[in-house]
Order: sequence, then C-alpha cells, then structure tokens
Amino acid sequence: MAHTILFSEMTPSPECEDQFHAWYDTEHIPIRMAAPGFIGAKRYQEIGSNKYLAVYEMESPEALQSEAYKKIKSEPSERTRWMLANVSGFTRYTATLIGEQVNQAVTGNPYDAPVLYPVMFSVPEEREEEFNRWYEEDHVPTLLKNERWLACRRYKIFSGEPDHWTHLALHYLADAEVLDCEERQVARRSPWRAKLAKEEWFKGHYMLFRHMKSFTSSR
Repeated sequence: MAHTILFSEMTPSPECEDQFHAWYDTEHIPIRMAAPGFIGAKRYQEIGSNKYLAVYEMESPEALQSEAYKKIKSEPSERTRWMLANVSGFTRYTATLIGEQVNQAVTGNPYDAPVLYPVMFSVPEEREEEFNRWYEEDHVPTLLKNERWLACRRYKIFSGEPDHWTHLALHYLADAEVLDCEERQVARRSPWRAKLAKEEWFKGHYMLFRHMKSFTSSR
C-alpha cells in the first residue's frame, strides 16, 4: 500500500502536447521510478480538457528527501527545463494516507480503475475529526453500495500549491456515469452531510480524470 502520494497537474500548450507526453513517459516519470522510496505512478487526463495529472505513490514522505530525488529536482535536463517552461496550470500536493475503503464486490485491482474522481477540502483543524468520521462512516459506505464505485483512498495533505487544501479523497470509478447514480444522490442528501454543508468551510474542489497509463518502480 502506498502511504504517501504526490499529486501533480500540468497543462501543456497545444503545440507541444505530443512532446509533453513523450517527455513524461520516457523521462519525467521513469527517472523518478528509479529513485528510492518510489513505488509507482499513474497518469490521467482531465475529462473534457488537456489538463494532465500524475499521481506518484511512495513508501513514505522520506522518498522526497533522498539524495537521489534532490538531485533529480536540482539538476533537471535541458529537455525538462524547456518543458516546464512551456506548461501551465501547475499543481503539486503531497499527502499521507489516512483511510482506505474498497467495494466488496470488486474483483481485481480497483486502483486500475478507468476513471479517477479526486475531491479536495480545506478543513479547519477543530472540525477534522467529525469530517473524517462523516466521510468514513456515512459518505463512502453509501457510495460503495453501487458496484461501479470501486474504492476510495483518503489523504491528509501536508504540503501543496497553489491552494491550501488539507484533505484529498481519490475515488476510483468504473465509469464517469456512476456520478449520476442513486447512491450518490442519497449520500448528498444525508442529514450528516447537510449539517456539515451549513458551515462556511465546507466547499469541495471536484475533478474528473480518465486513466491513461501506469508505471512501476524500476529498482
């Protein structure tokens, strides 16, 4: 199980999109897969746009402090420098796992799901305990009653930019259409959710991506 993730988005300019994919698949991710502590990575494309997401899986936050990773960051290739200068919409969030729930009807690996539905919240410290209990005891169990809602992994964000999100949920879906399912409507009508929704901070950031490619450590 990956205990730490790096969640990073980029949007290449249309004229260099092919170069962007070649760079990401043959240099940017593979060099990280050779670094200590990196387990794997998955690439996604936002549905309806040319924004791309990579989710790196690591054993622990210490993977980002290794000498090998520091060298990767401090000594980029000319190709990397050029590419990073020609992308926009950059985000970078690092987070540790705080919860995992899997649909019992799933066969195979739910984390190879075709669709990823990330949700971010900025939760005040004094409301964190109840927010986590609502998500784990009420919200996700209701969603998982639909066999196409495959799994949910929840993370506490410990660093990130450009926004100050504190919690990230990665929902793994069989298809995008399951977002219109009755179970989700029931979850959104929950009295517990309605109580939290009255609070000013309860404003989620919702995204939707299709899975493109998976990578594993080369060590």
